[in-house]
Amino acid sequence: MNLYIDERRIGNVTVLDLRGRIRNTGITRGLHKSIRRLVEKGTTKILLNFSRVTHIDSSGLNELLASCITVNTKGGEIKLLHLTEQMREVITTANLSAVFDIYNDEWDAIASFKREAVGTANPLRSLVHRPAINRNNGQTATAVIGK
Repeated sequence: MNLYIDERRIGNVTVLDLRGRIRNTGITRGLHKSIRRLVEKGTTKILLNFSRVTHIDSSGLNELLASCITVNTKGGEIKLLHLTEQMREVITTANLSAVFDIYNDEWDAIASFKREAVGTANPLRSLVHRPAINRNNGQTATAVIGK
């Protein structure tokens, strides 16, 4: 199964609704590429919705971490939403729960971007400065990654 990515905006937060498998087939590089494209456009508040992700392997975790570093380098943040039980186990086993803020409610996750202060708990965040965020409300896009 391919990885499908639906992009939507809520205020100044970009939500990527992911569907399918994140695994070592070149598809994971597509996820990181999509996130790099957003960062190049000035989008640095990104919420990844995993409610319809059926599998992630170690390669997918590496891409998730690389994406986090890319966004943090530009002063932004990636947060995770609706992790499946399998995803929670993988994130916990890999000790990544300290790197990512994880939410079960979309509105709580969106609100957390607004109330966050500079230099909060994320260890990667302390390595970068926080530039201004470009806003581009109302855009929606869908990407299909893989064959």
